[in-house]
Amino acid sequence: QVHLVESGGGLVQAGGSLRLSCAASGSIFSTNAMGWYRQAPGKQRELVATINSIGNTNYADSVKGRFTISRDNAKNTVHLQMNSLKPEDTAVYYCNFYSARSGNYWGQGTQVTVSS
Repeated sequence: QVHLVESGGGLVQAGGSLRLSCAASGSIFSTNAMGWYRQAPGKQRELVATINSIGNTNYADSVKGRFTISRDNAKNTVHLQMNSLKPEDTAVYYCNFYSARSGNYWGQGTQVTVSS
């Protein structure tokens, strides 16, 4: 089992910044991927960004150049720095952890609201 605790959501004006963090605990094995997904009202959950244990990253086109994902392997944490936020970034953001040995896990979600 893997437990994920997210923090850092909130309300921000367009053009502002937020930083999300997610701490993983439990059956953490060294080979894994962590990331962020989001779900806006009435829409499907979508990938925002992922990073694997050797630092390879993947971003949705809509956030490239604005968001940066990073991780601290020693602390089993992942961060999402979100700059130049837009109203269309408003969603519940979910932390994700995946490894072949542990399985696939989701955090409880944190609300990000960007006002225009």
